[in-house]
Amino acid sequence: MKNSALPSDSFHRALEACIPVQQLEADLVAARNALHESDARFNTLADALPHMVWSAMPDGDHDYFNERWYEFTGVARGTTDSEGWNAVLHPGDRERALNAWHQCLQTGEPYQVEYRLRHRSGEYRWALARAMPMRNSEGEIVRWIGTCTDIHEAKQQAEQLEILSRELSHRIKNIFAVIGSLISLSARHASEHKGYAQQIKQRIAALGRAHEFVRPHSEESRQEGVSATLHALIGQILSPYPARDAGRIEISGEDVPVDDRSATPLALLVHELATNATKYGALGEDGGTVSIRSELQGEDLLLEWLEEDGPAVAGEPQRSGFGTVLSELSIRDQLGGELERDWHESGLRVRIRVPRANLQRQMG
Repeated sequence: MKNSALPSDSFHRALEACIPVQQLEADLVAARNALHESDARFNTLADALPHMVWSAMPDGDHDYFNERWYEFTGVARGTTDSEGWNAVLHPGDRERALNAWHQCLQTGEPYQVEYRLRHRSGEYRWALARAMPMRNSEGEIVRWIGTCTDIHEAKQQAEQLEILSRELSHRIKNIFAVIGSLISLSARHASEHKGYAQQIKQRIAALGRAHEFVRPHSEESRQEGVSATLHALIGQILSPYPARDAGRIEISGEDVPVDDRSATPLALLVHELATNATKYGALGEDGGTVSIRSELQGEDLLLEWLEEDGPAVAGEPQRSGFGTVLSELSIRDQLGGELERDWHESGLRVRIRVPRANLQRQMG
């Protein structure tokens, strides 16, 4: 027993020889005070935020929640530590949220998920949860810092707008269907026009399909697995126009994959350009043509719309219509792109530059 204590005694004698005991104790007290001060600063900052703030150990055990969390949930302090936070999750969201959390713990990827939390009133409210890992100098995760933000009202407003959008789209498609039926009924009394009537019905049906691309979509209204190419999308939007069948619309260049992220702003732009070309530009003249060319330049996609052999262009119009403004905002805000218009005497030329990475959703 005496020998087993020697290493400890030797250590203390060596330590005392290097650092006086009083100095060592003072340094320990200073370090402890600094740690307490750091914790106090973090707690004060976390409580000042309007979000619910929490932290977790590298294994996922939650060890801290700020005041906003307890105000929102109404639970007793400490009852949601470790795995206890699962109890305030909606049963229908629990498995999905836990799977996403465990995936992030394994990979170190940032955590982001929407789920319903039980409010102190007893109702469940939608919240957006985010978390980022804190790493040491060796790159090891030492803690997770996360937030929960109440998005219930925003979620409800988005759902109401989606219902309104669907209802409006449904009514517009019904109008297309009624027009098609009227054409069919009229053609029954004039057999010589049946072929022409069938072509008109096909164009109306194509216009209805184009409408589905043009209208804004939410996460709920998007078709799962929608994946197409840029040329196919443009062809779909332009299919109702007679100039397409007449060979006066040419689509060429490098084709690239697109999905639902970019389909709406691109379709909105092409639809607006084609509409204006029919009203005022090259597609309104028998000999007028439109050339659409796509080209990859580095990390960007360059898309060019060129009208030729249409009516003479006097110059830039004094004002832009709502559709034109909306389509330009969609390219800039939704896709991070740039759009330029040049009004040449021979016709309108539009150049669109969009980062290729923004044409599709990035898979994690």
